[in-house]
Order: sequence, then structure tokens, then C-alpha cells
Amino acid sequence: MTADNADTQPRVLVVIPTYDERENLPTALERLRASVPDADLLVVDDGSPDGTGELAEKIAAQDEEASGRTTIYVLHRTGKLGLGTAYITGFRWALERGYDVIVEMDADGSHRAEDLPRLLDAVAGADLVIGSRWVPGGSVVNWPVSRQLLSRGGNTYTRLALGLPLRDATAGFRAFRAETLATMALDEVASAGYCFQVDMAWRVQRAGGRIVEVPITFVERELGRSKMSRAIVVEALANVTVWGVEQRARQLGAAVRRLRRR
Repeated sequence: MTADNADTQPRVLVVIPTYDERENLPTALERLRASVPDADLLVVDDGSPDGTGELAEKIAAQDEEASGRTTIYVLHRTGKLGLGTAYITGFRWALERGYDVIVEMDADGSHRAEDLPRLLDAVAGADLVIGSRWVPGGSVVNWPVSRQLLSRGGNTYTRLALGLPLRDATAGFRAFRAETLATMALDEVASAGYCFQVDMAWRVQRAGGRIVEVPITFVERELGRSKMSRAIVVEALANVTVWGVEQRARQLGAAVRRLRRR
């Protein structure tokens, strides 16, 4: 945190995108309440056919009645508009209301609420903290070897293509300092799927921000279906390739200009 609020408790908002997570959402919210009781929670629901949004409203009302204050909020969107746009919507909502730290977190139980306090501790000295599966101390539970190889391979490719020095740039469990997000042109973030995570981390790095990876235990969902698909993988691979080529072209152009000035 900045010097102005280093001695005060930062206002934290956890943004939780949902689409057909009715089975998982109650447990996710309950665990968050137990692990980070001072944080506010924002569910961004993409018109879930299974009634996730309506259930979130019910839980929010019950929580407000029990605690005497509003700590769970719900935004309803008109359809399945993508993970990236859901987070951007949540970021804007948080920035408009003066939160200090904005957290990304899945509703399916794969991101353990019990790990969140360590991310929040680390964000005091960073612009972005990533809950990482692939740094020492990190792990995954109930993933087949093929899924682990896909994730590790994708992250290795990202490091090579973009020069992004992260072990888990695709991870979706992360905490941003609000002041860092406030400096970003969020309207220019076009990545819709899981490539959004790479996009945002790369933007922080290019802006000179400090990124820290904190080990977490990632647990494969037990209920519902994963949103991962071939199209999401292809989008990520294509975007990272294009960004990498563009960056190399800029670097080459800069090198040529320096040679000409000599």
C-alpha cells in the first residue's frame, strides 16, 4: 500500500465472475467470509441459465441481514460475454467506489480462499500478486498430466514469446493494487478468455510495475463443468504469438534507429 494508507486497513474487493456456478458459489462465498471477513465480494454473473445470479442475490440479502451491512454485491450481465470483460466490469466498479485492492478469483473452488490472505500480504509491496501453481511451494490437485503439461507448456511459451518473467502468467487468482489498474487503459483490453490473464500481467510489466508470485494449491473443481475449451487455448496461443512478433518488431526497429544515429 502507499504511504498514505500504510497504517490503515486497505479496502479489498474480491471480484468473482460466474456462469452456471450455482453448485459452487455458496461454498466459495462462505469460505471467503471465513478467510477474509473484512473484504467485500462482487459476483459478476453472465446471465447464468442455472440461476446463479438469483442465488447470489439471495445469499447477499441473507448476509446483509445477519451482519447488518452490505458486503456482497451482485452485477447481472445480459449473457455470456467472456471472462475478461467480466473482470474489466468488476475493476471499473471497484475503482469507482474507492477500493484499494482488487482481487480476481474463480467461483468453482479451484482457488482456495484460505490462500488469499498471503496474496493480500504480498500486495503491500507489489502492483500485482499472482497466486502461482508453478513456483516452488505451488501445486495442483486432481489435474491429469495432460492438463499440467498444457499449462506448463503455455506458460513457457509465454515467457519465451513476450519475455514475461513469470512461472504462471495464465493464473487467474491474483490481487491488483487499485492505483495500478487506475493507470491502465482498460478500454483497450480486448482479450476475452483466459488469455486475459497474460494480457493484464504483460501490461503491468510494460508499465514498470512490480509483479510477485505467491505459491498456492490449485484444486480442480468437483462440481460443474470446466469452462476451458479448444477455442480458449487457440485464442491464447494466437494472441501471445501476435504480441510477441509485434514486440520483436518494435525492438528491431529501435535497434535500427539507434544504429542510424551513430
